[in-house]
Amino acid sequence: MSNEGNPSGEDKALWAPVDPVRAGLAGRCPRCGEGRLFSGFLAVGKECTNCGLDYSYADAGDGPAVFVILIIGFIVVGLALWVEVTYSPTLLIHFLLWIPLSLALGLLSLRWIKGILLTLQYANKAAQGRLDRDE
Repeated sequence: MSNEGNPSGEDKALWAPVDPVRAGLAGRCPRCGEGRLFSGFLAVGKECTNCGLDYSYADAGDGPAVFVILIIGFIVVGLALWVEVTYSPTLLIHFLLWIPLSLALGLLSLRWIKGILLTLQYANKAAQGRLDRDE
């Protein structure tokens, strides 16, 4: 049931609608909502084991990393500033608090955001931009 024989790239299979955000957070296939999207922690699989959807379309690029940097950076810097102003701890306390928190939140949210972006890419039929040339 893969999409290889379809030159237009449009998905012709009939499946019940899947909520892209839920599927992305769970790391599930954007078409059927059952198969696994990831083959590793962040590595996208080749195809869905349930419905056979080819994941070759899936390319989130640097989008997930940018969102993680902005969101987690905002949270951690805000908390660090609040702790500094309120309690004035030593630099060692700041390192012990914010480095592990940044790593944990960054790794967790990177998988979730990548999954959401990939499932939204499928749901919105996003593709690489092309220039129309009238010659």
